[in-house]
Amino acid sequence: DDALVPGAGSLEVALSLYLKDHSKTVAGRAKLGVQAYAEALLVIPKTLASNAGHDTMDALITVQDEHVNGIVAGLDLATGGACAPEDIGVFDNLRVKKQMIQSAGVIASQLLLVDEIMRAGIAAGRKG
Repeated sequence: DDALVPGAGSLEVALSLYLKDHSKTVAGRAKLGVQAYAEALLVIPKTLASNAGHDTMDALITVQDEHVNGIVAGLDLATGGACAPEDIGVFDNLRVKKQMIQSAGVIASQLLLVDEIMRAGIAAGRKG
């Protein structure tokens, strides 16, 4: 790809905010799926904050506020605040991020399928 995106959790925060906004246009149960996916994306910046010894919620709120104000921001591991990832040389490979997003959907679908199979087996066991 030879393509990079700003790192430090900035892509995940941006995608999460976009999906939360998009969920307002989705009807029915699908809305819950979009909202859950948006929350799941925040695991990356939360993990970065936690591993760096910062309060995860404070760090996440700081970065989200920057994004809401139109600034591409990631998590500064040294301070726990927001930073401009490209200014400090923190980037992620676009191909890896694309693969992460695609794999997450496939894995979630497989888990739901396994859950359905297990429920059917339990229901069949009760009848027998």
